This record gives sequence, C-alpha cells and structure tokens, in this order.
Amino acid sequence: MAMRNNRVPDRVKFISLFLTGLVFLFAPQELTSKFQFAYVRVFCRPLSIGRDVSISAHGFMASAEGSPQDVVSREKYDKLHNHLANVTEWLRQERQKVESLSGLRNRTIWQGVNFVLADIITSTIDGLHSELIINRGSEDELAVGQFVMANESIVGTICKVDTRTARVLLITDPASQIAVKIEGLNKDRILQGTGDDSAKVKLLPTKYKIEVDEVVYAQKKPGYLSTPVIVGTVGQCESNKDNPLLWDITVKPASDIANLTEVSVIVMNPR
Repeated sequence: MAMRNNRVPDRVKFISLFLTGLVFLFAPQELTSKFQFAYVRVFCRPLSIGRDVSISAHGFMASAEGSPQDVVSREKYDKLHNHLANVTEWLRQERQKVESLSGLRNRTIWQGVNFVLADIITSTIDGLHSELIINRGSEDELAVGQFVMANESIVGTICKVDTRTARVLLITDPASQIAVKIEGLNKDRILQGTGDDSAKVKLLPTKYKIEVDEVVYAQKKPGYLSTPVIVGTVGQCESNKDNPLLWDITVKPASDIANLTEVSVIVMNPR
C-alpha cells in the first residue's frame, strides 16, 4: 500500500507567506512593536555572544599588528621590576638615615662635628670579646680612638681601621677603658668592661655617696669628644670584697648593645 504524500505544495506556501506579510504590513504599530521586542528578548544572548567574539578577535588582531618595541620579554620586565623595588627600598633607608643624622646635627653641642652612620657587619659578644665590625673605614675619615654612638649614647670606640671597614671595641669588652664621671660627682674614673653585658667603675672610695640609676657619662676628650655623653647608669653599688674602702660599681649600658644594627661614629673637625 503506497504511503500518503503529506508535502505542502509550493504555491500554498507562497500564498501563506504573502498573506502573513500583508497582515504585518497593515497591522497596527503597537502590535508590531511588541513582536519586535519579543524577538529581541529571545535572541539577545546569542547575538551578544557573536558580537563579543567579533570584538575580541578585532582586539587580538590589533595587538598582533602593534610595534614590537611596545612589548618586552618577561625576563626584562622582572629585571626592571626588581630594580625598581631595590631602588625604592634604598631610598627609604637613606631617608631614615638623613632624618636620624639631622636630629643629631641640629643640636648646638654638635656644631662642627660630623656623624658617620655605619651598618654593623658582624658582632661578637661573649665572655671574652665585645666588639663590632662596621662598614665604614678610613675613606670615611674614621680613625682609631673615635667614639661610637647608638641611640644617642656612647657604646664604644674605634680600635682598628681599614679602608672600608673598622672594628669597634664596645664598652663591655674587658679591654675597653674610657674616662667617665658619675652624675653629681666631680671625679674622673675609668670605666672598664666586664666581658658580659656590663662594665665597672674602678677605684672610687666609699666616702662618696653613689645611688643606683645615677647616670654615668663618658668624659670629653679633646679631638674626639667635645662634651660628656651618657654611657649608662649605675646598676649596682656595693663595697669591694677585696678592699672595703672602695666601691664595686656595676654600670648598665644605656643602649641595648646586643641588638644593635647600626651606629654613628663621631668625627671631630672633619675635612
């Protein structure tokens, strides 16, 4: 049995489409506008995807046609980025040094004095030695005997100088001996390191009254120190066991010597 042919004749299709067109042509504008908006809502997303693809392709072609001079390699970019980071940090540290030194120079007692700011390369603090190696030397006008400051207090003296480095003998080193005086007492004495984190004042008779926490000053020294500067404070004062007529005075440094990271060297009458 032959199958029935359900194909719509072409003439019928043409007449249907023609009549549909006439309906839209003579239909009210309000009705046709609603139809247009419905069409846009249905096909908005597919059309936008196609537009984005077109724009992206156009941007890619434009960048590909750009000048090679506008593009650098990743290696060169990283190198420039790291250089900028290093320079920024260097400027920050230099600014801090300028602010620190400006605060010292602005004081009238330091007029005509140069402060050489130095970083600590190594430090040795044990029972036998208390010393620092700093990154300044004879090129920076450093010389043996100059006083070294930290936190505006004397922490040691220069004991050896090379071209670009110097050795600082801290006040706590057993070999360190500097002239000092105790607050309110017009007597010069010697401050000698004990090898740990303190120093002692030698040969002061017990007839002089000494109190704990009194300030100990490094005495001025022509050519090296123009005014007394704090070294530390009296931490303990008791009669000497070997000689009860003398005080055994322990001095605590005014700075936390064990945790220093930088110091300033006092250069009198700089070139």
